[in-house]
Amino acid sequence: MKRLPRIEQYGLIGDMQTSAHVCDDGSIDWLCLPRFDSPAVFAGLLGTQEHGSWRIAPQPSSGRSGSRKVAERRYRGDSLVLESVWRTQAGSVRVLDFMPPRDGEPQVVRIVEGLTGEVEMVSAMRPRPGYGSVSPWIHEVGGRMVAEAGADALWLDTCVPQVKKDGAVVSAFAVSAGRSVAFVLSWCPSHAGAPGVPVPEAALADTLAFWRDWTQECSYDGPYREAVVRSLIALKAMTYGPSGGIVAAPTTSLPEEIGGHRNWDYRFTWLRDASTTLAALLGTGYRQEAQAWRRWLLRAVAGDPEKLQIMYGITGERDLRERELPWLPGYEGSAPVRVGNEAADQLQLDVYGEVVETLYLAHESGVAHCADTAVLHQRLIEHLSRRWREPDEGIWEIRGARRHFVHSKVMAWVAVDRTIRLAEAGALDMDLEPLVELRAAIHHEVCAKGFDPVRNTFTQSYGSPELDAATLLIPRTGFLPPDDPRVIGTVDAVRHELATPDGLVRRYPTRGDRTGVDGLKGDEGAFLLCSFWLVDALALTSRLDEAHVVFERLLALRNDLGLLAEEYDPVQQRQLGNFPQAFSHMGLIQSARLLHLLTQSCRHHDAVTVPAPLSALRGTRQVAADLTPQPA
Repeated sequence: MKRLPRIEQYGLIGDMQTSAHVCDDGSIDWLCLPRFDSPAVFAGLLGTQEHGSWRIAPQPSSGRSGSRKVAERRYRGDSLVLESVWRTQAGSVRVLDFMPPRDGEPQVVRIVEGLTGEVEMVSAMRPRPGYGSVSPWIHEVGGRMVAEAGADALWLDTCVPQVKKDGAVVSAFAVSAGRSVAFVLSWCPSHAGAPGVPVPEAALADTLAFWRDWTQECSYDGPYREAVVRSLIALKAMTYGPSGGIVAAPTTSLPEEIGGHRNWDYRFTWLRDASTTLAALLGTGYRQEAQAWRRWLLRAVAGDPEKLQIMYGITGERDLRERELPWLPGYEGSAPVRVGNEAADQLQLDVYGEVVETLYLAHESGVAHCADTAVLHQRLIEHLSRRWREPDEGIWEIRGARRHFVHSKVMAWVAVDRTIRLAEAGALDMDLEPLVELRAAIHHEVCAKGFDPVRNTFTQSYGSPELDAATLLIPRTGFLPPDDPRVIGTVDAVRHELATPDGLVRRYPTRGDRTGVDGLKGDEGAFLLCSFWLVDALALTSRLDEAHVVFERLLALRNDLGLLAEEYDPVQQRQLGNFPQAFSHMGLIQSARLLHLLTQSCRHHDAVTVPAPLSALRGTRQVAADLTPQPA
């Protein structure tokens, strides 16, 4: 099978309702319409071009030398408008790819601009709705080409001739210096009338204006600002505008191991991922997204918090049943390709902590009080108080037996602690005495059962020998202060047992052909979010120089457009997993902010041994350093 481009060769364009992946060979190989979680109309990313793609590139006769890739590409300013420049012996062209933020039909706009000479170009749009399983009826209507299949209709508008050829809509054209040719792909229900003929230049101006206005709201002005802003744009692009739900990633089944079966659908809203993403947005000045997510949370959980799911559809759907698509061979043969996610039915106690932490941060950031949210908050805590002693599947969604995961218990403590703080501030009407007792009970049990005194480290679960990178979050949450010997010992143990030779961090041990602690066979790469957690843990334990080294290493792993997947393979030196990944970009933002604040503090106090008060880090999943932990 022909080898696919690497994951990092893709760029992202989107309209806050769905997105497309544009390869550096000019091909759009992934596009779900009309929503992130809709069936893909281009699924070449998980198969071949015959499973759906749309390529615009110079014709071979244009005398292109070298590879089939663009000569250079970038985003135009702080936007999601992708610019790709091709250079041939006959001349050079620039292709602009973007999706205008919308109120109506989704559109993909591709504008080919002549820069020098005259270049022969070709556009080949090969739609395959149903995740590459359906060949549509392609025909002409009023001089416009339309591809229809079932409920979907794709309209392709351009000023150059179009013909149907081998199941594709093909245009061969020439563009000279100073001239341009635009293509606009519009989706609408097949039973509806034809969409309006778009105006590409106006759509470009509107799209650039939207992103300019949005990025100007960013309040972060420290080091690494370019990387932070690019990550914020990626997070915004993964937000479903109509509902406020945030997808973990806009793709499914990009593998955690090439050729392996750890391939999952991330096009849903995890409470954990969305909460931590909103923490990053709140910490950089974005409140509107937090208000929208709070409304989404109320609708999704509805009146039944006892049946809280760890993830929902982007508009609050509960039925996310998982199935496989056998006609797709998978990215580089990594099968199966899955849609849906059966982890939605798991018990993951840590999500209570992430949700409550976000509600706490929203309050601290000045988001207006909501009485309905307060009622939901109280019911969540009441439910957690009855269930926190149960084993669960944990943050990593194991597909084996439930266990008493240390991270889950720590985040249960966070949920209670932040509730106490809100009650003390008058934002919640709750009896403090039982909450204080509950907080102390959770803290005591974790320290008694989740800590290995011989190795001086917290473990993955009660009594287990395995370690877990999630325990790096203990100082960030305020569960223990950063200078506690147990915290320092845990950081050192994780670095020793879970770090790769280049200093990145794996989530937990895997066992190759044997079933691992997660109930699965196979291995995976270094988990990028965990590596950002290491940055934070090093910084908080007064090892700022080491933290900066790891952070710079992580920045170097971004692709040429500043995007990160879920994982990185240090052996093959390539990105792995769904792409781009909200977790990874959230981690980048939070680590940049923490490094900036702690570096400033050290300069002002001429000391590096005492971390800055963590209360200054609004939105970074931590509380004041003067927090007095409950007795172990």
